[in-house]
Amino acid sequence: MSGTPDPGSADPFAPFRPRRGRVVALAVVWTSLLIFGTIAVIMPDQDGRWGPADRLMLFGVGVVIAALAWRYASIVAVPSRSGLTIRNLLLTRTLEWPEVVGIQFGGGEPWVSLDLLDGDTLAVMAIQKADGEVADHEASRLAALVEAFGEGAEGRPE
Repeated sequence: MSGTPDPGSADPFAPFRPRRGRVVALAVVWTSLLIFGTIAVIMPDQDGRWGPADRLMLFGVGVVIAALAWRYASIVAVPSRSGLTIRNLLLTRTLEWPEVVGIQFGGGEPWVSLDLLDGDTLAVMAIQKADGEVADHEASRLAALVEAFGEGAEGRPE
Protein backbone atom coordinates (compact mmCIF):
# COMPACT_ATOMS: atom_id res chain seq x y z
CA MET A 1 0.00 0.00 0.00
CA SER A 2 1.22 3.48 -0.74
CA GLY A 3 0.99 6.29 1.79
CA THR A 4 -2.71 6.84 1.17
CA PRO A 5 -5.77 4.98 2.38
CA ASP A 6 -8.20 3.05 0.18
CA PRO A 7 -8.80 5.15 -2.95
CA GLY A 8 -12.26 3.60 -3.33
CA SER A 9 -13.67 5.56 -0.41
CA ALA A 10 -14.99 9.04 -1.11
CA ASP A 11 -13.14 10.81 1.70
CA PRO A 12 -10.85 8.69 3.87
CA PHE A 13 -10.50 11.59 6.33
CA ALA A 14 -14.24 12.06 6.90
CA PRO A 15 -15.16 12.01 10.61
CA PHE A 16 -16.40 8.76 12.13
CA ARG A 17 -19.76 9.15 13.89
CA PRO A 18 -22.22 6.63 15.31
CA ARG A 19 -25.52 6.53 13.43
CA ARG A 20 -28.20 4.84 15.55
CA GLY A 21 -26.76 5.85 18.90
CA ARG A 22 -26.63 9.48 17.82
CA VAL A 23 -30.28 9.48 16.72
CA VAL A 24 -31.40 7.90 19.99
CA ALA A 25 -29.30 10.30 22.06
CA LEU A 26 -30.70 13.36 20.28
CA ALA A 27 -34.23 12.03 20.82
CA VAL A 28 -33.44 11.65 24.54
CA VAL A 29 -32.17 15.24 24.68
CA TRP A 30 -35.38 16.75 23.35
CA THR A 31 -37.69 14.29 25.11
CA SER A 32 -36.14 14.83 28.53
CA LEU A 33 -36.27 18.62 28.17
CA LEU A 34 -39.88 18.48 27.02
CA ILE A 35 -41.12 16.00 29.64
CA PHE A 36 -39.27 17.41 32.65
CA GLY A 37 -40.03 20.98 31.59
CA THR A 38 -43.72 20.24 31.14
CA ILE A 39 -43.99 18.43 34.46
CA ALA A 40 -42.16 21.26 36.24
CA VAL A 41 -44.61 23.81 34.82
CA ILE A 42 -47.91 21.93 35.26
CA MET A 43 -47.17 20.11 38.51
CA PRO A 44 -49.83 20.99 41.09
CA ASP A 45 -48.83 22.70 44.30
CA GLN A 46 -50.00 19.80 46.53
CA ASP A 47 -50.61 21.78 49.69
CA GLY A 48 -47.50 23.91 49.34
CA ARG A 49 -45.01 21.05 49.28
CA TRP A 50 -43.87 21.69 45.69
CA GLY A 51 -42.47 25.20 45.51
CA PRO A 52 -40.55 27.01 42.77
CA ALA A 53 -37.24 25.53 43.95
CA ASP A 54 -38.66 22.00 43.63
CA ARG A 55 -39.90 22.74 40.13
CA LEU A 56 -36.54 24.19 39.18
CA MET A 57 -34.73 21.14 40.56
CA LEU A 58 -37.04 18.82 38.61
CA PHE A 59 -36.30 20.72 35.42
CA GLY A 60 -32.60 20.60 36.38
CA VAL A 61 -32.75 16.79 36.39
CA GLY A 62 -34.07 16.96 32.83
CA VAL A 63 -31.26 19.32 31.86
CA VAL A 64 -28.63 16.96 33.33
CA ILE A 65 -30.11 13.99 31.44
CA ALA A 66 -30.17 16.09 28.26
CA ALA A 67 -26.55 17.18 28.77
CA LEU A 68 -25.36 13.59 29.17
CA ALA A 69 -27.31 12.50 26.10
CA TRP A 70 -25.93 15.48 24.15
CA ARG A 71 -22.40 14.45 25.05
CA TYR A 72 -23.17 10.94 23.81
CA ALA A 73 -24.56 12.40 20.57
CA SER A 74 -21.31 14.35 20.08
CA ILE A 75 -19.08 11.26 20.07
CA VAL A 76 -16.75 11.49 17.07
CA ALA A 77 -13.35 10.38 15.79
CA VAL A 78 -11.67 12.80 13.39
CA PRO A 79 -8.78 11.46 11.29
CA SER A 80 -6.14 13.61 9.64
CA ARG A 81 -2.81 12.94 7.94
CA SER A 82 -1.05 13.40 11.28
CA GLY A 83 -3.31 11.36 13.55
CA LEU A 84 -6.70 10.68 15.05
CA THR A 85 -8.67 12.77 17.55
CA ILE A 86 -11.14 10.61 19.48
CA ARG A 87 -13.95 12.20 21.46
CA ASN A 88 -15.60 9.50 23.57
CA LEU A 89 -18.26 9.95 26.22
CA LEU A 90 -15.96 11.24 28.96
CA LEU A 91 -12.55 12.00 27.44
CA THR A 92 -11.05 13.38 24.26
CA ARG A 93 -7.66 12.08 23.16
CA THR A 94 -5.46 12.87 20.18
CA LEU A 95 -3.15 10.18 18.84
CA GLU A 96 -0.47 10.31 16.19
CA TRP A 97 -0.75 7.45 13.70
CA PRO A 98 2.52 5.76 14.77
CA GLU A 99 1.02 5.35 18.28
CA VAL A 100 -1.66 3.02 16.85
CA VAL A 101 -0.38 -0.51 16.22
CA GLY A 102 -3.65 -2.35 15.61
CA ILE A 103 -7.41 -2.23 15.46
CA GLN A 104 -9.97 -4.67 16.90
CA PHE A 105 -13.63 -4.91 15.93
CA GLY A 106 -14.88 -8.29 16.91
CA GLY A 107 -16.03 -10.49 19.72
CA GLY A 108 -18.45 -8.98 22.17
CA GLU A 109 -17.12 -5.44 22.11
CA PRO A 110 -19.74 -2.85 21.14
CA TRP A 111 -17.24 -0.59 19.36
CA VAL A 112 -13.79 -0.48 17.79
CA SER A 113 -10.73 -0.68 20.04
CA LEU A 114 -7.28 0.55 19.09
CA ASP A 115 -4.13 -1.22 20.27
CA LEU A 116 -1.60 1.43 21.19
CA LEU A 117 2.19 1.40 21.12
CA ASP A 118 2.38 1.71 24.92
CA GLY A 119 0.40 -1.55 25.34
CA ASP A 120 -2.87 0.18 26.21
CA THR A 121 -6.14 -0.07 24.32
CA LEU A 122 -8.46 2.81 23.50
CA ALA A 123 -12.14 2.54 22.62
CA VAL A 124 -13.38 4.40 19.57
CA MET A 125 -17.05 4.78 20.45
CA ALA A 126 -17.71 6.55 17.14
CA ILE A 127 -17.74 3.18 15.32
CA GLN A 128 -20.44 1.04 16.96
CA LYS A 129 -21.60 -2.48 16.10
CA ALA A 130 -25.22 -1.33 16.36
CA ASP A 131 -24.69 0.42 13.01
CA GLY A 132 -24.29 -2.93 11.23
CA GLU A 133 -22.71 -2.85 7.77
CA VAL A 134 -21.96 0.86 8.06
CA ALA A 135 -19.84 0.08 11.13
CA ASP A 136 -18.01 -2.70 9.27
CA HIS A 137 -17.20 -0.28 6.43
CA GLU A 138 -16.09 2.43 8.89
CA ALA A 139 -13.88 -0.05 10.78
CA SER A 140 -12.28 -1.07 7.48
CA ARG A 141 -11.69 2.58 6.60
CA LEU A 142 -10.04 3.17 9.99
CA ALA A 143 -7.91 0.03 9.54
CA ALA A 144 -6.80 1.34 6.12
CA LEU A 145 -5.80 4.65 7.70
CA VAL A 146 -3.85 2.84 10.44
CA GLU A 147 -2.10 0.72 7.81
CA ALA A 148 -1.33 3.71 5.60
CA PHE A 149 -0.10 6.09 8.28
CA GLY A 150 0.61 3.88 11.30
CA GLU A 151 3.74 2.47 12.86
CA GLY A 152 4.88 0.43 9.86
CA ALA A 153 4.16 3.13 7.28
CA GLU A 154 7.23 5.30 7.91
CA GLY A 155 9.54 3.23 5.76
CA ARG A 156 7.14 2.94 2.83
CA PRO A 157 7.36 5.25 -0.15
CA GLU A 158 4.35 7.50 -0.78
